[in-house]
Amino acid sequence: MNSKELAQYIEATDGISKPWLLVQLRLAKLQERKALISPQEYLRELEDIQSDLLKLGEWWKGRENEVFGS
Repeated sequence: MNSKELAQYIEATDGISKPWLLVQLRLAKLQERKALISPQEYLRELEDIQSDLLKLGEWWKGRENEVFGS
């Protein structure tokens, strides 16, 4: 799924409130730009995405059904 398709999915499913989907979108967009940016810039952006992902932590614990469905 490319970033455009993923963005459409996020919009169609009200996924803007699901931070893990936004991380996936950022990764997809970065992958699409990989050939256009330096390896150092790619790594810096990848590290930034990873940092944001780690900040998500386990916010979903105890809310699995609400967040991920049954």
